[in-house]
Amino acid sequence: MPAERNLPSAEAEEIVGLARRVAREELAPRVAAAEEEAAFPREVFRTLGELGFLGMPYPEELGGSGQPYEVYLQALEEISAVWASVGVGVSVHVMSCYPLAGFGTEDQKARWLPEMTGGSLLGGYCLSEADAGSDPGAMRTRAVRDGEGYRVSGSKAWVTHGGEADFYALFARTAEERSRGISCFLVPAETRGLSAQAPERKMGLTGSTTATLDWDGVELESDRLIGAEGEGLAIALRALDSGRLGIAAVATGLAQGSLDLAVDYARERETFGRPIIEHQGLGFLLADMAAAVESARAVTLEAARRRDRGLPFSRQASIAKLVATDAAMKVTTDAVQVLGGAGYTKEFPVERQMREAKVTQIFEGTNQIQRLVIARHLARQG
Repeated sequence: MPAERNLPSAEAEEIVGLARRVAREELAPRVAAAEEEAAFPREVFRTLGELGFLGMPYPEELGGSGQPYEVYLQALEEISAVWASVGVGVSVHVMSCYPLAGFGTEDQKARWLPEMTGGSLLGGYCLSEADAGSDPGAMRTRAVRDGEGYRVSGSKAWVTHGGEADFYALFARTAEERSRGISCFLVPAETRGLSAQAPERKMGLTGSTTATLDWDGVELESDRLIGAEGEGLAIALRALDSGRLGIAAVATGLAQGSLDLAVDYARERETFGRPIIEHQGLGFLLADMAAAVESARAVTLEAARRRDRGLPFSRQASIAKLVATDAAMKVTTDAVQVLGGAGYTKEFPVERQMREAKVTQIFEGTNQIQRLVIARHLARQG
């Protein structure tokens, strides 16, 4: 039961349709084994890059596909409905390109961005630290002036694609000021002194490598600074607004995939002589799941359309992230219930999807942080 979509153009329908076909024909047969083995699917990202999915929302002149966020997020949803680890990876890569695309000089963009948005490289985002997750202003990783460049020391935690990425958007302290003492850098993964610790052993998204990166006196040339010194936190927060839309789309896709599995099972499984979907108790549960998925999609696309029109969308991005990820947790949990004992086994994907849904309520700002952001926006109104 694929999602019913109202796409803005025939081209958008073709792009989202391609994402659906690739997900179902090429990704679906590989998901279970890769997640079971915690194998990072680098070749999948190469394939998606060749098809243009890693640079979708960036202009064609910057190496991207020039698609509005409204379209990009729905393609991301289709991928995530089948393989959430890959959906998260696409979202994180797109977010990792944002600092350069939005704040880099024309020379920096011309030199580095086409490869990043063109899909031949994969990115990571280095903001959080062990003691500075929800509070990035408390970060301790430092970039100290060293001749004409910088020397970076510290550690970055919870880095998606840590040790696997080709480049990292790094945020490090360049001055003592809490909010205006942070700067942004674009760092090649092969830079000397940069190393990854062993990947985290996670409850879900095991096909998505997450690791701490250690920066041991990493030397960066001055042209690796993106934006001005002290602008890093503002850049990071702007990137996170868009990144939250990506995670909302991933969560919506994850919920849609789980709903589809539950509906298919409920149509086929019979008790008391009829399919269980015809029993009111199960039918109402599935109805609530469908309502949650479509509500998540609606708020996510509303925020995306505001972004596409150049309107403020920070509050709407937080609402989308909050609503969609809470919906994903509810829908995947209910899908396990619909399948009963079978849902609690690894024979069906719903148990994995339930484990994957949990982290969407945590990363890109916990849902408690989203409530804080929304409340602060409301306090500033009128």
